[in-house]
Amino acid sequence: MRTLTRRIARGRRSLLFCVAVVIALLTTACSGAAAPGGGAAGQAAAPPGRDDTLTVTVYSKFTSREYDVVTKALNKLKDKYPNIEIKHEGNQDDDKITQSIRSGNPPDVAISFYTDNLGVWCSNGSFQDLQPYIDRDRIDLDQIPKAVRDYTGYQGKRCAMPMLADVYGLYYNTDMFAGAGITAPPKNTTELLADTKKLTQFNPDGSIKVAGFIPSMPFYANQAQYWAPNFGANYFGPDGKSDLADSPAWKAMFQFQKQLVDFYGGHDKVEQFKSGLGDEYSADQGFQAGKLAMAYDGEYRDAFVSDQAPALKFATAPAPVLDSLSAQYGGGFTTGTIIAIPKGAKHPGAAWELIKQVTLDTPTLVDLANGLKNVPSTTASLTDPKLVADPQFKTFLDIYGSGKLVANPPSPIGDAHLKAVNDFAERWQAGGVPDLTAGLKQVDAQINDALAQKPTGG
Repeated sequence: MRTLTRRIARGRRSLLFCVAVVIALLTTACSGAAAPGGGAAGQAAAPPGRDDTLTVTVYSKFTSREYDVVTKALNKLKDKYPNIEIKHEGNQDDDKITQSIRSGNPPDVAISFYTDNLGVWCSNGSFQDLQPYIDRDRIDLDQIPKAVRDYTGYQGKRCAMPMLADVYGLYYNTDMFAGAGITAPPKNTTELLADTKKLTQFNPDGSIKVAGFIPSMPFYANQAQYWAPNFGANYFGPDGKSDLADSPAWKAMFQFQKQLVDFYGGHDKVEQFKSGLGDEYSADQGFQAGKLAMAYDGEYRDAFVSDQAPALKFATAPAPVLDSLSAQYGGGFTTGTIIAIPKGAKHPGAAWELIKQVTLDTPTLVDLANGLKNVPSTTASLTDPKLVADPQFKTFLDIYGSGKLVANPPSPIGDAHLKAVNDFAERWQAGGVPDLTAGLKQVDAQINDALAQKPTGG
């Protein structure tokens, strides 16, 4: 699965550009034609007859091996509807989905790797409300963890369903732990800092040879949104506005980051070390190459290590939390692939049948999880005996079922707030922010300006 980590890590755009994109989504996506095959507004379209002949078009960003895995799962619908053909078009990103809706020629089903635009798509009607289908078919959504239900809806409107999930935790090199005399993974930030110091190796010239835990953000899965749950940090206050400057949790997170940077001798030394690490999904990625003793990452890293660094001895654990949040240990950040019926879909009734197949049917979810190496999204699929789970992968299944998951709240400004905080983190770690509170107030102002500019409805 491709997640937000990969999107933000590749050439972040400015906040102004993000707001412009969101405005374009809000003001243009609503011009698509009304759904020709749907029921009346607020009503579920009838399911197809068993012998109906039609083609359901699906857009996704899956390619190569992953495309084949997903196509096979989509085609399981033919067991119930043998005359329905599935036309799966891969390599279709969010922009292409939006353009298709705007032009009045959308797919019947849209699959997105990112939850970023869900608030926009929900609020402007680009994605149809699925609640009438859920009510009609008496679907029990409690089989999906609350945090996952939250990131697939917006302001009470269920406009998407989760199709597998990503869960984030801690990877650690067991040989390095043994060599440093560390017998268990860190459970809190005090232990994480202490272990980082024990595990780090310096060259004779003072440069970093092996980093215990790298503080750079954004880098690999070091993203502000993935760290935030470990510190109890929230993006928006009760009034819906950004309030980072008044949050002790955000300050604790950035102060911890500074402690790590200072331990390594400053930003320049960290950057020098980081420049020698491989790309996030290459075989010489830092943790896989033995350059990082510990790293935050998603469950999918287990498959990358098995494929690209099979000799590496490692284990996984929940991410360490702020010392005062010990009760939160065992949880973690989650996000995932979402699937929806776009406005203007020609066969919404059949589209819903397909969505049910790949989001609620246990055998289908297990096949997808085994093929894509992601976490299946229902509680029943987590314990299915056919789910392949080595001890490292099981950590993430346990985190998913912990009841302590945290997800990003869908936002009417897409991911502009995430980008703003990650940009700030980069400036902060470089020493470019002399006053933490004042700097966070500027971020609040940026985000609140973006919220104020968002168009209404659609």
